Parts: sequence; structure tokens; C-alpha cells
Amino acid sequence: MDFERLSQLPYGELFASNPLLMAAVVALGISIVGGAIIRTMPRIGSLMRGLGSFGLAVVLVLTIIDVARLSGGSDFARSLSVAELGMPEQVVEGGETQIPLSRDGHYWLEGTVNGHPERFLIDTGASLTAISPDTAQRGRVEANPMRGTIALQTANGASPGRIATMQELRAGNILARDLDVVIAPGLNGINVLGMNFLSRLQGWRVEDGTLILVPHNPQPI
Repeated sequence: MDFERLSQLPYGELFASNPLLMAAVVALGISIVGGAIIRTMPRIGSLMRGLGSFGLAVVLVLTIIDVARLSGGSDFARSLSVAELGMPEQVVEGGETQIPLSRDGHYWLEGTVNGHPERFLIDTGASLTAISPDTAQRGRVEANPMRGTIALQTANGASPGRIATMQELRAGNILARDLDVVIAPGLNGINVLGMNFLSRLQGWRVEDGTLILVPHNPQPI
């Protein structure tokens, strides 16, 4: 999540782009109101405080899962599907793979790397697709020593990335073979899907908060 960008947003856009933040504020408000009226209306006040506390607990759990997923450090969080988390799930419809906007304001693609399930953050500003060393190990994507390394600029500074070729990436009804990727240890375990993947598609667009990917040859799912 880009906190610098969020700090510059108007309050309305800030809440709209961060449903978890909105939910936390609402839950806190309910809890405060419940505490204020508990003496005059004990039952209603207690109920509101209980609902507010429960809402805050749910927001806390979802936030922890989000942080763990983004850091790539939790096998438990990585194993949870978007459906199990109650998040919008990508679907294939009319020959298109449709990806709803996630709570964190990004588009996440669920796919497989050489048969191993992985998640990708879609970044139209990235030229090349980048994967974490753990993803490379699970999917048996090996760096090509003949192609050397490239310097990647990350939030933690410059980091060397090793160039490799991913034999197969499947996502929805999309199949990409022999995709050039960078094995990037400096991205905190996040996989980034760049323009070298998107440019292989027949087209892509955003409609009503949903990213739509249109392959040249839709694959059966």
C-alpha cells in the first residue's frame, strides 16, 4: 500500500480506496456511541459496543493477513484463497479474465507458475515481470547465468535481479509460455506482473473498477 499517495488523497477518496479503513472508523464510531448511551440504554449500548469491538477485531485480522500476504512471509496467509477471505474473486466470462479491485487498491492476479499457485500484483508501470526467489524456487524457475543481472530500484534501494525464463504462467483463461522474468529479492516477496505479460494479450482495460484481460487464444479452465 502506498501510504505517501494515500496521505495526499481527499478524505472521500481515501476512504473509498481503503474499505478496511472505512470499516475501522465505522466500527470505532459504533463502539463510542454505545459507550456514551450505555448508562441510559444499557441493552442497546452494550449491543453497540459489542458490535463495534467485533468489527474492529475483524478489521485487525484482515489487516494482519494483508500485511503477511504482501510481505510474502506467511505460509498461512499465502495458502488462503480470495474466496476464503471474502474478497472479490477473479472470474472468466465471455472469453475474458475479470479481476476486481482489491481492498488495498491494487489488482491481484491468481495464477500458477509451472503448476504452482501464486499471486501477482499487476503493475502497468513495470516493463518486466518480477518474481520473488521463493516463487522461483517453488516453480523451478532458474536464472540464466548467460544473461547476467540487472539493477532494480526498490523502496529499499538498488537491488540486483537475475534474469530467467518462466516456462508457463496460467491465470484464468490466459496461458503465457517462455515469459522473461526477473528474480528479484528486493521486493519483499511480492510478484509483479509487468507489461511484457500484458503486451501479449489481445487487449486489456478497466471497467467499473474491474481489470479485464483479453487473451488472443482463450484457454479452457
